[in-house]
Amino acid sequence: MPAVTPPPIARVDLRQVLREAAGSTFPAADGGFSRATPWRDGVEAAVAFTGHAVLVVGEDVSDEHLRSLGVHGLGGAHDPRATVDLAGQGEIGILDALLVGHGTGGHETGAQGTLVERPDLAQSHRAQHAAQWRDDIRVYGLADPARTALATLGRGIAGLPELGLQADDGSADELLAGLLSLVPAGDVVLASVSPGNARSLRFFLRRGFVPVGSVQLWHPAR
Repeated sequence: MPAVTPPPIARVDLRQVLREAAGSTFPAADGGFSRATPWRDGVEAAVAFTGHAVLVVGEDVSDEHLRSLGVHGLGGAHDPRATVDLAGQGEIGILDALLVGHGTGGHETGAQGTLVERPDLAQSHRAQHAAQWRDDIRVYGLADPARTALATLGRGIAGLPELGLQADDGSADELLAGLLSLVPAGDVVLASVSPGNARSLRFFLRRGFVPVGSVQLWHPAR
């Protein structure tokens, strides 16, 4: 009998998938995986939901190769061997929990409080890390130039707004509230948090962010 050719792996719009997940509508938990087009040149990803995953890789990676790596929707999307193969010699990011929140709007009327742009903090490790993976990064902080707590907002995973915080001085609530006011009310906002960073994870959960999956990014150099 002739060999049966498996069907092509479905292509999805990851931005739409994440927006639907933010509203508690998730991909079917079928144990499989889909593909999505990279949202930024030089950045690829594996995004896992319950029972399904989305591989964001270039067209130089064939469906057959992904299948040969054992990728699947039951944890296989984050198999280190598959990640290393797809990244090649490129840098691999941290495996993060992917959280979603929503913008509150109102920045036109000053709802961002004391949050101001802080270009003087743009060379900090946190800001540089954000710029490595996201586009259009803006760095914010408090008006007092002596305060070095900062927040970043840019176009991150799937081109959606993604934020980051670095605040050990008790200003995290103020910074987060200010950032969310910069995003139109109701729009999805992402936050990627290492599961081991329990303090940060609890912070976002207490402030209305909810986990929808996990994500790992890499810079492909195959």
